[in-house]
Amino acid sequence: MSAEVLAHIDATLDQRLQSLFQLIRIPSVSTDPAYADDVARCAAWLVNTLREMGAEASVRETAGHPMVVGHLPGPADAPHVLFYGHYDVQPADPLDLWNSDPFEPVLVKSGDETHIVARGASDDKGALMTFVEACRAYIEVKGALPLRVSFLFEGEEESGSPSLAGFLESAKDELDCDLILVCDTDMWGSDTPAITTSLRGLVGQELTVTAGDRDLHSGMFGNAATVLAQALASLRAPDGSVTIAGFYDDVQMPPDDRRAQWAALPFDATAFLGGVGRSVPAGEADYSVIEQIWARPTCEVNGIWGGYTEPGFKTVIPAKAHAKVSFRLAAGQDPVKIRDAFQAHIRAQMPGDCTVEFTDHGLSPAWAASADNPYLAPALDGLAQEWGRSTTCGTGGTIPIIGALNGILGVDALLVGFARFDNRIHSPNEKYDLSSFHKGMRSWVNVMDKLGQV
Repeated sequence: MSAEVLAHIDATLDQRLQSLFQLIRIPSVSTDPAYADDVARCAAWLVNTLREMGAEASVRETAGHPMVVGHLPGPADAPHVLFYGHYDVQPADPLDLWNSDPFEPVLVKSGDETHIVARGASDDKGALMTFVEACRAYIEVKGALPLRVSFLFEGEEESGSPSLAGFLESAKDELDCDLILVCDTDMWGSDTPAITTSLRGLVGQELTVTAGDRDLHSGMFGNAATVLAQALASLRAPDGSVTIAGFYDDVQMPPDDRRAQWAALPFDATAFLGGVGRSVPAGEADYSVIEQIWARPTCEVNGIWGGYTEPGFKTVIPAKAHAKVSFRLAAGQDPVKIRDAFQAHIRAQMPGDCTVEFTDHGLSPAWAASADNPYLAPALDGLAQEWGRSTTCGTGGTIPIIGALNGILGVDALLVGFARFDNRIHSPNEKYDLSSFHKGMRSWVNVMDKLGQV
């Protein structure tokens, strides 16, 4: 056990907080070329920090913003983990909605909690530094880590990770490891840390239906908007299921023990739906709301337009109508297969004198941690040591980089996060709870101890 490392973190919390503040003060906005020098400066800061800990570390140039790679030794017979985080942040706009300078972190008291308020405080600098500072504290007390650790810090996550896949391919041998750790997710509750074990994939499609060579007088012809509406309506059955042929063929449900753990979570479906003004679940009737969100695929219309939409009224029927449709995919589903099946389904709904065109807006597979991952239970135990409890969870969203890390490196991942749902990531007044930062560092010490014993 590492009680002395935990005590050292407690005694040096302010020093570690100041280190995080230094990182936050660098406005590493990846999507805006005006901040390119700051992104590079942030990468250099991280390299210097890793080197101070005794790591072999360097900036790796890409066609876009740089990667940071570092390596710390550990026992030869211990597992080798790769820790991934991103050091770039979203733009701070609109600035007038911030209560303070977004790149000058402040501590704000709120009830029993103290918040670190700044852009990147939660996503992902605060989360990234929980692991870095845990490693630093461990080395300061014991001289070395209980396992081998490599670091991969990306500078383009907030702008779509355009360089990540190519870099992973080129550095695959160097980044070879037993386990990937990612700290860019949420806790289940304010006092319950979670390991996210599943992410849904995404297929985005835009379609344009054409019915005629021009807009026409109403009352005499069929129109594109009606054809489109009927085609979209045909995608869903009354029980919430998706009607596309073969849609569910490859869906892989989580193992029974994981589903049982989800069922035991204190989740109030009525309150969840009521919080957004809804009362009836939209997904498949045979599954709980949590399973619908975390483990089942969906089909949604994100936007639909066509014809006259300005003030007043115009008796015209449109020649063209448009829609945007997205699918959240479950583990096992192939994004290309789902896209092709969707397009075939829509084409089959078209009358003989109507056409439809499609535009891709993203194809990302779902991801699920292996059911027999030997590191999952020890990591959960390490979290529970600090918090008194821990759980697995899923998420209804998509994190494409996990698919890239898992697919290219061929290694399973554990997504361990200490953020809370109210952290306002990407929004003005983003915050990270001081307790998340403090207990996150302590948690990583326990988790590293547990993983080192596998």
